[in-house]
Amino acid sequence: MTKRREQVTIVSIGHVDHGKSTLIGRLLADTNSLPEGKLEAIKAYCEKNAKVFEYAFLLDALKEEQAQGITIDAARCFFKTDKRDYLIIDAPGHFEFVKNMITGASRADASIIVIDAKEGIRENTKRHGYLLSILGIANVCVAVNKMDLVNYEEKIFRSLQEEYTGFLSSVGITEVSFIPISARNGENIVHRSENLRWFSGRTLLEEIEQWKLEDESPKKDFRLFVQDVYKFTEGQDERRIIAGTIDYGEIHVGDRVVFSPSGKKSHIETIEIFPHSLERAYAGQSIGLTISDNFYYVSPGELLSKEGEKEPYVSKRFLAHVFWIENAPLLVNKPYQAKIGTQNVVLRITNIQKVIDSTDPQNITNKDKLERYDIGVCVIENTKPVVFDAGKDFKKTARFVIINEYHISGCGIILEPLEDKFVSLEEEIAKREKLWEKGYISKEKREKRNQHQGKFVLLTGQNSKKIQHIAKLLEKKLFELSKNVYFLSLNSIAIGLDQDLSFVETNQRYEEIRRLGELAHILTDAGLIFISYLSYIEKHEWEILKLLNTPYEILTIGIGIAPLPESDFYTLCYPEKIGDEEILKGIINTLADKEVITLEYYL
Repeated sequence: MTKRREQVTIVSIGHVDHGKSTLIGRLLADTNSLPEGKLEAIKAYCEKNAKVFEYAFLLDALKEEQAQGITIDAARCFFKTDKRDYLIIDAPGHFEFVKNMITGASRADASIIVIDAKEGIRENTKRHGYLLSILGIANVCVAVNKMDLVNYEEKIFRSLQEEYTGFLSSVGITEVSFIPISARNGENIVHRSENLRWFSGRTLLEEIEQWKLEDESPKKDFRLFVQDVYKFTEGQDERRIIAGTIDYGEIHVGDRVVFSPSGKKSHIETIEIFPHSLERAYAGQSIGLTISDNFYYVSPGELLSKEGEKEPYVSKRFLAHVFWIENAPLLVNKPYQAKIGTQNVVLRITNIQKVIDSTDPQNITNKDKLERYDIGVCVIENTKPVVFDAGKDFKKTARFVIINEYHISGCGIILEPLEDKFVSLEEEIAKREKLWEKGYISKEKREKRNQHQGKFVLLTGQNSKKIQHIAKLLEKKLFELSKNVYFLSLNSIAIGLDQDLSFVETNQRYEEIRRLGELAHILTDAGLIFISYLSYIEKHEWEILKLLNTPYEILTIGIGIAPLPESDFYTLCYPEKIGDEEILKGIINTLADKEVITLEYYL
């Protein structure tokens, strides 16, 4: 069996002009990782244009970078040693580009922090260190660069080492190595420096080669976020290929896997990696999977684990460290789009337990918002159940980024799950019930006048035409029985009340459901029998409707294949082929049995 090659992602960070790009360029050149002739071509270009060659030019592939003379985006490059394959990400050091650093660091296994020996530690150097702590990146090496500019003086190196070790320790990074280097001269990168003979430690390459990776053990429980699902039709190929990158552990053909948060289970039928099929795959590999239950609809964003191993958490709420970088503050209860693995979710901070200064961890304050570069310990609630791990167990599947109006505005790591409930929604409903301004007509008087109770009747099923038809027939039948009844579809709400949601993509479905629930509450409170239908509904959406309709109950009718697996949600269930009249009879008799309406005769 071929021995697996380890794959390591390193993010290189540090303040602007401290020499990250030069360090990486030197690392590529000295490990012979550059395409043949590239180094010579760039040197020739510099000579032709009377420009002093720098190793940083090797990374300046972007035209805009060359025009501005600064690195403006995260550059990615690869190099190999006998032991491992490395992806190294050069994250810009400008304050304005911390978000790019987050993008790189969110998937990193390790980090090299670069500090200019002459300029010393800057505020951004501290923020970068704190960010590594938040994201749980364990392997950290500090390269003290430009030692040639300080005459290779040991006392300068030791002074920076002492100062920055103290800061990193205060934010929880205790396992860290320091190496004095000169990236420009190639000293202590791959080759030892004659000018730094007082340093007896490893070179930078020796240091990163000995790093132990969190996911390198095949005994680590399996984790793979579904990136996408592909279906090939050529040659009557009916397979659905589930694509993603393994974050932890390994998988074998025949293993039984669990998809979360859906809870679906199946066996691995094949493991595909172009152009071959494999019997097993392991952490770091990007693969395609087919499963034995090919009829399953699997969504991007599901997290695969193996049955019998520790399963990830599925919850609407969790406690997390959040690092905020946007000019506009992060506000409590404002909805934000977020990405956890490949999941796109909508979250809101419901409580900020404390706020920490990213350059001074001892400076802790109590604020009701996070301002730029603040770090908060926050309670976060999502509009639907999400899948994740706790950072102490699996760091990669516990990290997340927060997106505000299409821009990365913050990041964080999940500390622990919290009780799985819509706390903020329950609080809103409690407030609504307490402050609702009621008229002089009581519920009992309305029922006496109407001669029936108010009720929300919800029909669900995959055949939208059929349930729409039944819902309208039900309204007609009850109207003929002299009941105050009203039918309203989600489509009608969309072209009226929900028109302003057209551009609020991050929270649209949640807001549609929330408004339907509020409408249902108002109309049933007014004494009407309110009828609507949803061809597709998930459990958490039904729970939102149930909460919003408080104190009234929902009469839920499932027709055809029930989209909700829990039969408890349904008052009545009917197979799709059953006749319309029989369904109507069942619903009306149930309304009578529950004393919502009275009938002079049963149908």
